[in-house]
Amino acid sequence: MLKWITSLFKKEEEKEDPMKYLIVGLGNMGREYDNTRHNVGFDVVDYLAEWGKTTFKNDTLGDIAEIKHKGRTLVLLKPSTYMNRSGKAVNYWGQKKKILPANLLVIVDDMNLKFGQLRLKGKGSDGGHNGLKDITQVLGTSGYSRLRVGIGNDFHKGQQVDFVLGKWNEKEREGLPAIIKNSAEAVKSYATIGIGHTMNQFNK
Repeated sequence: MLKWITSLFKKEEEKEDPMKYLIVGLGNMGREYDNTRHNVGFDVVDYLAEWGKTTFKNDTLGDIAEIKHKGRTLVLLKPSTYMNRSGKAVNYWGQKKKILPANLLVIVDDMNLKFGQLRLKGKGSDGGHNGLKDITQVLGTSGYSRLRVGIGNDFHKGQQVDFVLGKWNEKEREGLPAIIKNSAEAVKSYATIGIGHTMNQFNK
């Protein structure tokens, strides 16, 4: 069972809110990483913040925002720790906002999926993704939800890093808005009707 790692910020009398969700978009801070494939998690939570008519504020270990949807509170987080150190930010804000560990959803890029394909799961391996790897290591479990957004694998041997950290090409940019919107709809569905029904609807 997933539990937040105990820290000085956790008090015994605090109770977690079952109607509150931590939605983490993974990426790297800095203008040089804007509009790159590896930052699609940031793009999804940015869309959700705009949809919810709010803005992110810089805070401890990341940028944070909150939106409301059908009685639920979605706490949006963009870790500022860089991709491979995301776990510390996830654990901190999970405790800080009194969110049930079961209500954690992490949004990541996935080059093993076709461009635009979504794959929602309630647990699983990190699949070689450094962000998921660090979150799993910090939390001590892989039993948390993750939404993988396909970025494709259109690169030659040895060019994986350049591809993942590269900017979207012109054709990808044309299709990206619809993909970001669809991903955001999957997040809202996850928080309202649950992971099972959402998987059936969006894992196509």
